[in-house]
Amino acid sequence: MRWTMLCESDARMALTEPVPTAYLNVDAQGNCKVSLDDALVNSSARAVEVYNTETVEDTKTEGSQMNKLGFKSSSPPPSSVWTTQRDGEVRLRMDEQGIGSEAPKTVHDLFQEATNKYGDYYALASKKGGQWIKLTYKMYYDECCKAAKSFLKLGLERFHGVCLLGFNSPEWFIADIGAILAGGLAVGIYTTNSPEACHYVAENSSANIAVVENHKQLQKILEVQHKLPHLKAIVQYGEELKEKRPNLYSWREFMDLGKDVPDAQLREIIDSQKPNQCCTLIYTSGTTGQPKGVMLSHDNLTWTSLAAGRSITLAEATEKQELVVSYLPLSHVAAQMTDIWLSITFGAQVFFAQPDALKGTLVDTLREVRPTAFLGVPRVWEKMEERMKSVGAKSSMLKRKVASWAKEVGLQTNLKWMNGYSEVPVNFRLARHLVYKKVRKAIGLDRCTKCYSGAAPITRETLEFFLSLNIPVYELYGMSESSGPHTVSLPHAFKFTSCGKEMTGCRTLIHKPDEDGNGEICFSGRHIFMGYLNMEEKTKEAIDEDGWLHSGDLGKCDKDGFLYITGRIKELIITAGGENIPPVPIEDAVKEAVPIISNAMLVGDKAKFLAMLLTLKCNIDVESGEPGDDLTPEAIEFCQKLGSKATKVSEIISSKDKAIYAAIQKGISAVNERAVSNAQKVQKWVILEKDFSLFGGELGPTMKLKRPVVAQKYKDQIDQFYMDTPTTTENALRR
Repeated sequence: MRWTMLCESDARMALTEPVPTAYLNVDAQGNCKVSLDDALVNSSARAVEVYNTETVEDTKTEGSQMNKLGFKSSSPPPSSVWTTQRDGEVRLRMDEQGIGSEAPKTVHDLFQEATNKYGDYYALASKKGGQWIKLTYKMYYDECCKAAKSFLKLGLERFHGVCLLGFNSPEWFIADIGAILAGGLAVGIYTTNSPEACHYVAENSSANIAVVENHKQLQKILEVQHKLPHLKAIVQYGEELKEKRPNLYSWREFMDLGKDVPDAQLREIIDSQKPNQCCTLIYTSGTTGQPKGVMLSHDNLTWTSLAAGRSITLAEATEKQELVVSYLPLSHVAAQMTDIWLSITFGAQVFFAQPDALKGTLVDTLREVRPTAFLGVPRVWEKMEERMKSVGAKSSMLKRKVASWAKEVGLQTNLKWMNGYSEVPVNFRLARHLVYKKVRKAIGLDRCTKCYSGAAPITRETLEFFLSLNIPVYELYGMSESSGPHTVSLPHAFKFTSCGKEMTGCRTLIHKPDEDGNGEICFSGRHIFMGYLNMEEKTKEAIDEDGWLHSGDLGKCDKDGFLYITGRIKELIITAGGENIPPVPIEDAVKEAVPIISNAMLVGDKAKFLAMLLTLKCNIDVESGEPGDDLTPEAIEFCQKLGSKATKVSEIISSKDKAIYAAIQKGISAVNERAVSNAQKVQKWVILEKDFSLFGGELGPTMKLKRPVVAQKYKDQIDQFYMDTPTTTENALRR
């Protein structure tokens, strides 16, 4: 018998085969009670029954919704919740009631509804020559249909890829949706990908067309074009073509191509699409091997955007239009779900940042747009924090004292509110007037009520910094395989270091929990992906026989249903003594204890003790993204407080700067004192000459640490830890 535990207090389950399951029920007093229940409903039969009862009156979209789901009288409905075939269909995970019972929609259904509701509202805004050029929802829809016809003219085949390689822009959105309407698969590629990595994605998705931003990205495709037998054409949108080639089109030429394609031809393809068919491929960043093509269905996108938007209480444009800034890589599911699908569902207006947004201009765009909702990966929030601290350090003594007082008031007041207090202290009101409002205005978040962080873990230090300025940053958690979000934090449901509660209509299971309640986090719901393209074994590893998606993340739920991530199964360090150690909590603790540290990576798999690779906070070249030798102003201030005159990383390493090395050892010793066992103590460490970066290959596109890459790159330093030398503090200082 397999024992599992559900986070939801009502412990619903909508899967295929009955399996003995342990349900965690929490009563009003917070007492936990485990009970068994084998009486599960066969959801294959239920999906048909629910669909029949829920969509009888849904006749607004053209064509039969029953046909769209594959429930034709001549053929049985799909029996499996997964497939690896590009043209495969899956059984939708319908619920009997609530948001999980909403009628399934295709992307076209969703867009047509949005156009009918928000037609004259502005949808997209991009800056050209210092002026914002805007498209209404009607214009946006028409442009997508024009692009779809042009794709058909170029020979786009059903379920073949259209690769998109470039920075966020209206053209990216239009090409993405146009590809879907034309019956193809929208496929984003990271702009940082090498030609070989671009080739892998284009070949794997059988791409017929590549849409690139500029000459630089074009060269990547041209370099591998001879190895892409399905590729028929390339379109460039961001700048004028520098060369003429057969089957290479400017954006203007491309949009004119489909003029002669009859409306009926496009309509026939749109009507043939079903909510349970694939329309988008999201390629994983490949931190542990070759990227996998995550197949997302129409229903994955349209249902998840509705569920996520309702969970975070997004307003519809007819009530109050939400404003968002698009700048995160659209090849990542977080940006796609936020910028494209949530925006269409709720009629938001999307403003495109400049291509150099992450090199410093993002704040300028935020100040100008003043978004109502903002999603940042942890590195974006950390950069904001560093910049604000740097500016603060140059202020007068009086201003620094006022800011310090206001931050203490802000943090304590917000922590009390988190624990149920509703009182607004007088000193908080004063601090809001003197400090908080000015800070929000300075970074362009003065009317932002939804500040979110996702895609990677964020440190407690950064969360506390923004909370002290009355800017609560709420964590989201999910993955490409869950169409983006699975849990969300909300103003009324927010706990430090928790990534919130599952969205309505989603279910969470903690698989094989240990005595502390930690186990693998598993998901179920209509947001779960279809499968990995052409990878049956990998798909079976991810989706178990009962339909649960295994995240690979370790975590636990508290009595209130808040989820906490405690590590990743593949990242677990198993020492020579057999102890399983999740590295992230130890790494985060060290970074918090020693503010000069930028990145930390724990090592010690199959070894006698733990050791750590450290990098220091240094300035990054804004053009190349390469970490430099100069310390950041914050790091220099840290050194000065310790009596060190160092301004460069190389100075600290070459001189074995006693003050800095002692401070690092002191911080690590403090972390070691809190370790639950000797095996979890860091015995040795070394400072590396270069910080980890996307440029160096140690970080992925969402700034996640590529542990295998780091381990290989710094193999010599790691091997040196385990030479037969005594493991003393003195040796650590001499490393």
